[in-house]
Amino acid sequence: MKKLYLFSLTLYLLVLAACGGEVTETSAEPTDSLEDVDIMLDWYPNAVHTFLYTAIENGYFEEEGLNVNIIFPANPTDPINLTAAGELDFALSYQPDIITAKHQDLPIEAVAPIVRSPLNHVMFLADQNFSSPRDLEGKTVGYPGIPLNEQLLKTMVENDGGDFSKVKMIDIGFELGPAIMTERADAIIGAYINHEYPVLKHEGYDINYFNPTDYGVPSYYELVLITNEKLMNERRETVDAFWRAAVKGYEQMRDEPEASLNILLDNQEEANFPLIETVEKESLDILLSKMETEEEPFGTQSKEHWEQIENWLEKTKE
Repeated sequence: MKKLYLFSLTLYLLVLAACGGEVTETSAEPTDSLEDVDIMLDWYPNAVHTFLYTAIENGYFEEEGLNVNIIFPANPTDPINLTAAGELDFALSYQPDIITAKHQDLPIEAVAPIVRSPLNHVMFLADQNFSSPRDLEGKTVGYPGIPLNEQLLKTMVENDGGDFSKVKMIDIGFELGPAIMTERADAIIGAYINHEYPVLKHEGYDINYFNPTDYGVPSYYELVLITNEKLMNERRETVDAFWRAAVKGYEQMRDEPEASLNILLDNQEEANFPLIETVEKESLDILLSKMETEEEPFGTQSKEHWEQIENWLEKTKE
């Protein structure tokens, strides 16, 4: 199987240093002429993007000589495809999708993981009384038509001793919450523990869930910062500068979550995706434990981890 080298070793060492407190400080003086850079989010602004808005609001990117423009995707494939085409400088995407893109020889590079473990969980109403994934045999599971969800659920059910062929999966688009509220589906996958879960709780539903990593799925990076190979090779100082500012935004978000969340709420896309403050607060609480651990500082990654996820994807694909 083709092995992938999804990030440069030198960048990885930079990430280690930046998060370990050993990075050499650059000048904090803003420059007169700022370099414009774009970053496309994976979705509309929500709690997981707080570190970026915090970095912008506090001038951390300007200190690095950057003027950052945040863009929202029109389609789920835009972050990877537009970055590969050189139309974006940076984007946020998902580790399994990045691996697939690299197998297709798209010229992208993984800069650093933002969320270190899966947010995608199997969710269901508590009165379903499912005790483990094998209980989904003979049941209907709704998902948003993304093949990764089938690989996740197959691994979970089979790891639990069940027969995945007995699970009926239906494509429900992104109407995940309504699918279980209206009993169109007995359970859903593709729902995020930091979004659908607090939203459904906010709406008064008692929700239980299964974490994929408890049932044989390796702990893949849910969200990763990516860039174009050409930018990495020819404007490496821009990548380094962007990441230094992003780390500062993360550290402030971690240390001052309430104030940082207020920055996000002030910048929400209210017309298309209004945020609920209590939901985003719970979401950020969940995210902080998944963005950094004692063993794995924010942004660090390893070749061994990427190969582990690549091997799992290869093993489980149809």
